[in-house]
Amino acid sequence: MRNQVVSPEEWLQARLELLAAEKDFTRQRDALTRRRMAMPWERVEKSYRFEGPDGALSLANLFDGRSQLIVYHFMFGPDWEEACKSCSFWADNFNGIPIHLNHRDVTFVAISRAPLASIEAYKKRMGWSFPWFSSNGSDFNFDYQVSVKPEDLATGQAYYNYKVQPSNASEEVGISVFSRNEGGEVFHTYSCYSRGVDMLNGAYHFLDLVPKGRDEDDLRFPMAWLRRHDQY
Repeated sequence: MRNQVVSPEEWLQARLELLAAEKDFTRQRDALTRRRMAMPWERVEKSYRFEGPDGALSLANLFDGRSQLIVYHFMFGPDWEEACKSCSFWADNFNGIPIHLNHRDVTFVAISRAPLASIEAYKKRMGWSFPWFSSNGSDFNFDYQVSVKPEDLATGQAYYNYKVQPSNASEEVGISVFSRNEGGEVFHTYSCYSRGVDMLNGAYHFLDLVPKGRDEDDLRFPMAWLRRHDQY
């Protein structure tokens, strides 16, 4: 790769032009954030049960006394030997943030269908400390469109990212957000999937700053280069 080399004056002019576009993008992003915050809510009517190190919990329990909950749907099926390597890449960004989110009335957790023992073993292997719960035996992952039932998988089609599309994956990635009021009612406020989860990956945003960017265009598929951090 060889970019054009110019004088300092020409470089500054190019940078100022890009800066104007960046500022416009920032304003658009802020406007989208305001729309996201203003989204209507839907009441969570179904009871869900999750397993954590201290036993069974309800969805309301996962808030841990706060009014807002972010769930990262971590791809880790019940019979998988290890969790998804792409989700593991995302999770390498998570360890330090829960304490900061807690101080803004937000609880952050990961949830997978894998049994808790498998989650705990993988979490220890990866050196992670963020809260991670098992939804094994619950409809939670299916209801929030990140797990596919076998009968649907057999058709080669699945409802994901708000549409029916070709699929051969039993687990998908996503983020879901919930709110809990003083009366204990829980509401679903937002979910995003696929490229929508990019906002949680700081490493990718660093790569977006360098000349080569993510450098994935010539790969068989995006992230073909990726390994779990203990496998490079």
